[in-house]
Amino acid sequence: MRIGELASRAGVSVRSVRYYEEQGLLTSTRSPSGQRHYTNDEAERVAFIQRLYAAGLSSRTIAELLPCVDAPSEENSDSALERMALERERLSAHITDLLRTRDTLDTLMTAARAHRAQQGRAGAG
Repeated sequence: MRIGELASRAGVSVRSVRYYEEQGLLTSTRSPSGQRHYTNDEAERVAFIQRLYAAGLSSRTIAELLPCVDAPSEENSDSALERMALERERLSAHITDLLRTRDTLDTLMTAARAHRAQQGRAGAG
């Protein structure tokens, strides 16, 4: 199938497919005229890549995980699980930072409301 059909089947843009190739996440064969051609396996791979992106992984991290798919082995599986655990720890730390930031904003909003209420009382008196 050609790039447009792959993109349509996988529910992504043609631009995304090209990006995946640029990042080394996907390969294609080329026709004599230079058109990209893909198999059904690549459509499944794009869907898998999309799930990895949805999990918050970068293209670099995804590239590190793909050997587990391309050359399944206990070593590759262990490596992929270890890498995903590191990403989970990174995401958890980011969530903690975001919660702290939200709490700080809540405190500022409470102070701003109190200040506005005080100004309102001072103007009325």
